[in-house]
Amino acid sequence: MKKLITALSLILTVVAGSSALAVGPGKTLEFTGSPMGTVIFDGTVHKNAGLTCSDCHNPEVFPKMKQGTVKITMNDLYAGKYCGRCHDGKKAFTIKDNCTRCHHKAAGK
Repeated sequence: MKKLITALSLILTVVAGSSALAVGPGKTLEFTGSPMGTVIFDGTVHKNAGLTCSDCHNPEVFPKMKQGTVKITMNDLYAGKYCGRCHDGKKAFTIKDNCTRCHHKAAGK
């Protein structure tokens, strides 16, 4: 029984550690599907701004933490949900009329 508990503890530690580092410094996430272009989330930029993973990855900001499980709309952001919670022009740059800070169109398109 002690070996089973030790093994489960080790597995949970690895899983928790790997998810916390999913978008750490030097890593990015790309969200495609927007006609405005791909949205790129840069872990380094947010870390350099003094944020930790739990600042966003908590039930108040992102109730589901797996990419693709939350449909984010601009109306949600304007209403202060998800990224719009900080990107309001006070805590971080405003998203309103600032499309290219997040949306990047591929060259030639």
